[in-house]
Amino acid sequence: MSGSQLIVLVTPAFLLLMALEWAVGRWRGVRPFRLADAVSSISLGMLSQTSAVFTVLLRVGLYTLAWEHLALWRNDGFWRAWYGWLLALLLYDFCYYWLHRMGHEVAVLWAAHAVHHQSQDYNLSTALRQTSSGALLGWLFYLPMALAGVPPLVFVVVGLVDLLYQFWVHTEQVGRLGWFDRWFCSPSNHRVHHAVNDAYLDKNYGGILIVWDRIFGTFKDEDPREKCVYGTRGLLNSWDPLWANAQVYAGLAHDCWHARGVADKLRVWLKAPGWRPADVERRFPKPAFDINAMPVFDPAVPPALRWFAGLQFVLLLAGVAAFLWQAEAAPLAANAIWFAVLLACQWALGAAMQGRIGPWEALMVEAGALATATSALQLEEWHLLLKPMAMVFAMVCVAASARQQSARGLFDLKSPYPLLLGALLASLAGDVCLMLPGLFIAGLASFLLAHLCYIALLRRGVPWMAHRPALAATLALGACAYAFLWLGGLPSALRLPVAAYVAVIALMAAQAWGRWAVLRDGPALHVALGACCFMLSDTVLATSRFVHPLPHAQFWVLAAYYAAQALIVGGVLRGARRLDPAGLRGG
Repeated sequence: MSGSQLIVLVTPAFLLLMALEWAVGRWRGVRPFRLADAVSSISLGMLSQTSAVFTVLLRVGLYTLAWEHLALWRNDGFWRAWYGWLLALLLYDFCYYWLHRMGHEVAVLWAAHAVHHQSQDYNLSTALRQTSSGALLGWLFYLPMALAGVPPLVFVVVGLVDLLYQFWVHTEQVGRLGWFDRWFCSPSNHRVHHAVNDAYLDKNYGGILIVWDRIFGTFKDEDPREKCVYGTRGLLNSWDPLWANAQVYAGLAHDCWHARGVADKLRVWLKAPGWRPADVERRFPKPAFDINAMPVFDPAVPPALRWFAGLQFVLLLAGVAAFLWQAEAAPLAANAIWFAVLLACQWALGAAMQGRIGPWEALMVEAGALATATSALQLEEWHLLLKPMAMVFAMVCVAASARQQSARGLFDLKSPYPLLLGALLASLAGDVCLMLPGLFIAGLASFLLAHLCYIALLRRGVPWMAHRPALAATLALGACAYAFLWLGGLPSALRLPVAAYVAVIALMAAQAWGRWAVLRDGPALHVALGACCFMLSDTVLATSRFVHPLPHAQFWVLAAYYAAQALIVGGVLRGARRLDPAGLRGG
């Protein structure tokens, strides 16, 4: 049985213990969980486990290589006796202490570990909130075990034991435990570790044993007079799983880029978290940390959205369990495709809970991701259902937004909704045509109509082709793509229709970038990027169809296509809502 399968089997126990913790908290009159925070934490745990499928070479492969060639003493019989297992667990916990400690004392290691600390709640769901990038450097800290001759199987098993032990200590429902607190990592000890209070900061790193902290001077007892405040000093303020993993790396990259000295560019990554070069601090100052001015990130989640998020979470949990159960036996390409689908669904769920997108937009993203995967993996029956479903969800999203605006007296024929619906309807027709044999020209005509609708839509409120360099660039790219297709064997019967199509999509991209040059806002930029994704999708499709088959072409074609539709729909709707003084969120 693989480690991933073991995680699947113990997940019901995790959920039952979380339910017990919630019940105890309610009985005591406290609210131990916030739905969005708990879902976000568990989602990050899912991402950590699914991404681990691709980092096993770092976590176990490099350890095995070191064990095979560098071990100073090889005696598998010793390590597989009960005393060998116990010693291996002790060694692992010792190595974990130093990995954990350096994760708080070295900026690049903190960038990975910070994910675990971002929640401002402290409960059992926080235990599952794990990094997806920790394996990049974490394997280095366990090489002493390989040198000592601990076999890879023993290393993996004691690592799982150490990890699973740490689940139960993430709770406020268990108080002080007397003598146990003096020897082992306990809920009281670990609450101190997660706190950002000055007195508690960077203490209690032990995984199973707290003895390491007492030996090396990093132990701090929980003080009943000082309540723990949780989170990080650089607040995340997001439910986005991608940003949660990238936030600290992005900050370090920013400071590294802007630091003038070469040595400072390196120190940014190796110094303690929070250290910044003096010149960067002067140009990009940050406010000093104030624990009394640390707001809890808690955007409102209406009841309907709670039900939506709950259902999505259950389905996502089932999808992750299925992925992990078969990952070891599945081909790498199939794993990568399903991982991308799960990641898109996790992002959509987080964005919906945060109010960045509506439920219908989230369903559009998820259906598009599933349609892409089912096409790439040749699951034809599912693909026939999911491909049109994505555009149906997009149209429902637009219609719901238009209905809300109409109820507020903000809808008229000059609004973007009729043209956006027309573009999506034409896209749906194109999707259906391309799924049926012999209707390629009809599909091409449908998409041509969709792009004409988009061009008319993007003309609203801005001049024609307002950015001439963008017009020249997109037309040049279109001409190069068309020449490549012509020379590559484009059938003569398709040369004129494809030329018209290339010209229209190039003009659409030029108009989108011209619109952004005038408006200079986020929604306009999303629309412009969506137009570029359309160009990419069509270029890959035409190249693979008429010049030379490309590997995994269908995946890249549909991934870029649905990214284009999502960016344009989202950008247009958010741009329209900016005109609404109430900031109404539709869909």
